[in-house]
Amino acid sequence: MNTMELERLFNIGIALSANADSDSLMREIVDVAMELTHCDGGTLYILEEGELHFYIMVTISLGIDRGGHGQKIELPPVQVSNPQNVCARAAAEKRLINVADVYKDDRFDFSGPQRYDSMTGYRTKSMLVIPMLDDKGDVIGVLQLLNAKDDRGCSVAFPEECEQVIQSLASQAAIRLTNLNYSREITKVLESIVQVLSTAIDARTPYNANHTRNMAKYGERFLNWLREEQKEWFLNPEEQREFLMAVWLHDIGKLVTPLTVMDKPSRLAGGEKDIRQRFEIIGLLAEIEYLKGELAKEEYDRLHDELEEAWNTVLLANQAGYLQEDVLKRIEELAARTYIDREGRTGTWLNAEETEALSVKKGTLTASERQIMENHVVMTKKLLEQVHFSKEYSHVTRWASNHHEYLDGTGYPNKLTAAELSAPERLLTILDIYDALTAKDRPYKKPMPEEKAFEILRGMAGEGKLDAGLLELFFQSEAWSDEAFSARARSAE
Repeated sequence: MNTMELERLFNIGIALSANADSDSLMREIVDVAMELTHCDGGTLYILEEGELHFYIMVTISLGIDRGGHGQKIELPPVQVSNPQNVCARAAAEKRLINVADVYKDDRFDFSGPQRYDSMTGYRTKSMLVIPMLDDKGDVIGVLQLLNAKDDRGCSVAFPEECEQVIQSLASQAAIRLTNLNYSREITKVLESIVQVLSTAIDARTPYNANHTRNMAKYGERFLNWLREEQKEWFLNPEEQREFLMAVWLHDIGKLVTPLTVMDKPSRLAGGEKDIRQRFEIIGLLAEIEYLKGELAKEEYDRLHDELEEAWNTVLLANQAGYLQEDVLKRIEELAARTYIDREGRTGTWLNAEETEALSVKKGTLTASERQIMENHVVMTKKLLEQVHFSKEYSHVTRWASNHHEYLDGTGYPNKLTAAELSAPERLLTILDIYDALTAKDRPYKKPMPEEKAFEILRGMAGEGKLDAGLLELFFQSEAWSDEAFSARARSAE
């Protein structure tokens, strides 16, 4: 091997170590091996479950270039257990095989290449077959080179001096390919663990079962649409995986949120039974006074009606999605109303905790409970900061823990502003709010129609809380609509 070829081999090693795409790496293996050996053809097989599957086929003189980048080669695989096949033998015995002329070699069955020659007029002569071994010495594939050429372009045997070079190339490529596969498998394991963890978080409560799954679905569809439509802003595949990882983990802090807060279906969360019992006691005390002649019938009847009206108000305030001012005022009046029990102690129709709960204008959580609920983003950050994310997932913690921040600085927990919030964080917030508005599994409200949800989102964007441009792109994509997405997929078939 001359100095130029040695330099080429050295540069190839560097290039192989830098190649992060397995498809292009395998194509590079074939191209470089053919270049170094000055041969006419090359085939790369990948070993899977005892079979060598055709992955790349190249024959320069016949204009054949098949396989790679998702293109399947529809040829039956080679059984490694077949000792008559030269590639199978190389894989089984983990050794290089050099065949000078397939028509003069009786060690193997070359009837296949010979039939091919008779059909095409091609002349298969020399073969160099190299098993690709990983760092553990296991075969991951086989590289088959065909018809080395001399300076006149004639097919000749592969010289022995090129065997070591090609073995070195195959070894470097195999180890690099194995490392890529390891990395891909580790990533798959990480992503599957994250999804299992996310499912467990959502499964803690029947009222949040599909939230993260929906967000990931909408987010993936939307990002794919942005890239397909070549919009100005989009994420490349690596960034998209990082973003979806942040989506799957954005609510991990809910692992430490009490279920009494997460699952609170109404403002009183069962406490209405105590109020009902108290109202019954007040009514019984009034009945005793009436029977003893200490309370006029008109007053007794009026108190009975007032208790019934008060109970209906409590029921309304307990379940309503949003409380009107007249209801809030009536709750305040009931809280101020007193009675005297049989021991002569003064009590109120509603105690302080009940009054606070029934005075929640929107939703079911009191101020203290809302603080506990909002604390889940703080816990999300604390938990994720303990995870050692690789470089490609370096933004996950930040993106996941900022999904309740608004552009105008009114979000939580850090009151970040537009200058501090990236596009992925802004998108995650939009996805979170959209699904919260349209969710069918929330205990305190009915699902909102999509058009109403976007009306609210646009209102928030108009107030400077959400990214208006990103919101409109999300709306245009229809990534939020299962029906539209299915129709688009059918039309693309």
